[in-house]
Amino acid sequence: MRTFKLQVQVTADGFMGGPSGEMDWMTLSWSDDLNAYIEALTSGVDTIVLGRGLAEGFIPAWESRPAHEDDASVDFMINTPKVVVSRTLAESPWENAVVVADPAAAVAELKARPGGDLIAYGGSSLVRSLIAGGLLDELHLVVNPVSIGRGLPVFPEDGYQRLALTGATRFDCGMAVLKYERPE
Repeated sequence: MRTFKLQVQVTADGFMGGPSGEMDWMTLSWSDDLNAYIEALTSGVDTIVLGRGLAEGFIPAWESRPAHEDDASVDFMINTPKVVVSRTLAESPWENAVVVADPAAAVAELKARPGGDLIAYGGSSLVRSLIAGGLLDELHLVVNPVSIGRGLPVFPEDGYQRLALTGATRFDCGMAVLKYERPE
């Protein structure tokens, strides 16, 4: 069965965005060792899962082929099929992307298919619903050494869920990745 991973940048106090989704707290550049970790994380991925709000900026940004990104990363982000979770879109306005309304049904169907792993990048509502539904197999939290006090939380406010810490890695840039899995 395919593994469903989450990769998201977070603050040390557990937010993935400011109160209005601000990302101005992401001030550190990634170091080569963090880039290598992310490359290894995505090496077996063949499907990206996004919320509609994130997809609206994410997909066009990568399709613009940002000069500060290497060609392999850009090609991966453009060419990998995407599933966009939305309650408002009936069909995808993007190439190489399909729209689904029910993340639980979509994840179950995707995981039952043969293929590589799945990865979710966000947005915040999607991440919280995936965590609350117990749909993720691995959480890779890229922790930035900053606290913002309030914002868009990674974890749902209601609902207890036990996680197993299976890795903690500090990188040269000062960030760390905490890897969690669902205990068996």
